[in-house]
Amino acid sequence: MAPPGTQDITPSHEDRPLGVPLAEVIGALDARYDPALAEGWDAVGLVCGDPEETVRSVLFAVDPTAAVVDEVIATGADLLVTHHPLLLTPVHGVPADDPKGRLVHRLIRAGAGLFVAHTNADRAAGHGVSDALAAALGLVDTVPLERVAGVASASPGTGLGRVGVLRDAITLREFAERVATMLPETPGGVRVAGDPGRLVRTVAVCGGSGGSLLAAATAAGADVFLTSDLKHHAVSEALEIPGPALCDVAHYATERPWIPVAADLLCRDLGGRVETAVSTERTDPWTWHVGSRAARAQHHAPNPAESSAD
Repeated sequence: MAPPGTQDITPSHEDRPLGVPLAEVIGALDARYDPALAEGWDAVGLVCGDPEETVRSVLFAVDPTAAVVDEVIATGADLLVTHHPLLLTPVHGVPADDPKGRLVHRLIRAGAGLFVAHTNADRAAGHGVSDALAAALGLVDTVPLERVAGVASASPGTGLGRVGVLRDAITLREFAERVATMLPETPGGVRVAGDPGRLVRTVAVCGGSGGSLLAAATAAGADVFLTSDLKHHAVSEALEIPGPALCDVAHYATERPWIPVAADLLCRDLGGRVETAVSTERTDPWTWHVGSRAARAQHHAPNPAESSAD
């Protein structure tokens, strides 16, 4: 049985749809996540797979890791769609004794393709990575932090990051607690720079590494800017000048909300002729965390209320 929010993908299921050619699936994905929106250095689109082959089931994940490929093979999915590219840097071969080449070989042997929607999904209007992140945190009236220029197909809502408002103002501490509750739990947790009592109403977000948008978040009047991979010096300098509080969470956690959105859209765009499912694998590369000695001592200190009186 599939976990809540996902569908079972079983090769022997009698009610499986007839499917559509992979080329049609690619067309539907490209219509939502225009390749023209991708950065010039990015590697998006079809990595492996025959456009003429039939696709009946698609698995969505943040990263194309070995565990996710295991899941593709175990469920019998015909296509894996990931946000992060498998082959981002140029390669001259994919031999099976190379870690990434091994994944390509395993997918091909299983009859499964791999498709990537990366920075084009970051910029997509209305259903992109930062849109999903903003929605998960309850933001409304969102607009891009940085609009796309020079792309004919770009609509007014196309661009990097999002800034919007909460329906009710809350403190920065309450906002951080909301982030911890609404986004996937990771060992790194939620790191915050700013006064815990600061009121937060206008919120800027960027899925993935969004440090380059800090100036845009400041210009947008954000009370807090949430993103990933913020660097020490950038945070330290930002605290010395007027601007938003900063909230840093795991890269994976900011992008995971997009996965079920993309899966649902593809299923609907293809009229239910393919099954879509969301990977159950947590692909955050960090696996555990050790707190400070003071925090550990506090955690292990006996609770006076639970101690027996002499």
